[in-house]
Amino acid sequence: MIALAKATAGHGPLRIEICPNCSLSVRGAVMFFGSLCFVSFSIAAMLAVLGFWPVLPFAGLEMLGLAWALRVSLQRRFHRQTITVTDADVSVESRDRINCSQVVFPRHWAQVKLRRPASRLHPSRLTIESHGRQCELGSFLTEAERRGLALRLQRLVGRINESPSL
Repeated sequence: MIALAKATAGHGPLRIEICPNCSLSVRGAVMFFGSLCFVSFSIAAMLAVLGFWPVLPFAGLEMLGLAWALRVSLQRRFHRQTITVTDADVSVESRDRINCSQVVFPRHWAQVKLRRPASRLHPSRLTIESHGRQCELGSFLTEAERRGLALRLQRLVGRINESPSL
């Protein structure tokens, strides 16, 4: 998901905030997990009664794996990247629940690059680069969203040695 916010002043900074689309709520995840546990353990209990008791530990391991996957999925909703473009620089602030980091590039020397994937199964990579440093943007975006963001940032940042007006 991409949100664009432009300052109302004539030469104010332009901010673009990107975050993953996490449509699963905590309540929905709990209900989903509970219903799968009920079904899985009901089937495992019936099989255990019939003498196939080794099914129970595997059902437990399966549910532990599902719980871990749901937890990782729900943690993604706290990830945010804010790109701020001013007349002088381009800054990228990356946040998750615990960490916050910021990388600042001089706008005049910054380059926006959309790198092709190594194979068809991998996504492309969108980066901002300058002076040997780089910062990846929108690793959680779809290909279409990543291409759209790349075009928007290339218009805003410009090529190396050019800084278009905001």
